[in-house]
Amino acid sequence: MKKITRIAALLLALSFGLSLAACKGGNASGLTRVTLVLDYVPNTNHTGFYAAQKLGYYASEGLDVNIIEPADNSVTTLVATGKADFGVSFQEDVTYALTAEQPLPIKAIATIIQHNTSGFASLKSENIANPKDFEGKTYAGWGSPSEQAVVQAVMKSSGADPSKLNFVTSDSLDYTALLGSADLLWIFWAWDGIAAQHAGLDLNYLELRSIDERLDYYTPVIIASDGLLADKPDLARKFLAATSKGYQYCIDEPAKAADILQEHVDKAYDLSMLVDSQKYLAGKYAEGAARWGEMKSEVWDNYTAFMVENGLIDKAIPASDCYTNEFLPSAPTK
Repeated sequence: MKKITRIAALLLALSFGLSLAACKGGNASGLTRVTLVLDYVPNTNHTGFYAAQKLGYYASEGLDVNIIEPADNSVTTLVATGKADFGVSFQEDVTYALTAEQPLPIKAIATIIQHNTSGFASLKSENIANPKDFEGKTYAGWGSPSEQAVVQAVMKSSGADPSKLNFVTSDSLDYTALLGSADLLWIFWAWDGIAAQHAGLDLNYLELRSIDERLDYYTPVIIASDGLLADKPDLARKFLAATSKGYQYCIDEPAKAADILQEHVDKAYDLSMLVDSQKYLAGKYAEGAARWGEMKSEVWDNYTAFMVENGLIDKAIPASDCYTNEFLPSAPTK
């Protein structure tokens, strides 16, 4: 769920700029204007935001939240520079941002899903049952260093030769790429996996966390800037209180939550697909956690170690520099 086409990115960037300009005006309702930028076009990972907006949870906290689609993988920069108050990102992107030559002042403040629900998908007819079977196949991806490192690492751990996998890069990827030249994709099951099933495709699926426990990292996460957290801590608490209620609604009422999301998604995804996706995620949002959004240091440390081991970053960064649970509601919010 990480890439959009370049043309779409330009259109979204223009739309984003206009929306931000509009947000700087006054609000007759007296609510505090807040901007949230997504990581991708709207999908079931984001339903809790739309539920909180639709059901008045944000308004109850005194917030008017404007949900913006991304201008192509620039979420961390937009948040760090104050052009967005909150953003949806990924653990690896936060780690990159904090270990860059010029680190960005951001921090993860909640995880949307407790475990990594992404993995490698292929048509069953390709007979790809494990990473050893990647040899001789064509993998289509978005071309990031961390993506290639993960693919190569899981192949090596299975005794496969990564040089025998053909990597191709694409601006726009979904399950339909498996009907073209690609034999293998990295997908989020809740979206492309379930959409593929609804399209009648029979897939083999290798979930990342089943291959290497260090790959069970947080994806996606909600981020904010250090400046906002220091200067406006109550804003962060109010935003997460309402967002937590939104995701709890998705957990308790997945079919109704899918109805809310349908107003915002591409019309190619029908309601039955959205309902199935939402039901799948209902059991994942807070799986094994005391409350939605809570993160653990060991998860951050495990993936940081993987990144260091594979040369993606030069040295480890403490988990406490990357995330905080401080702004989450103290107990599950119903």
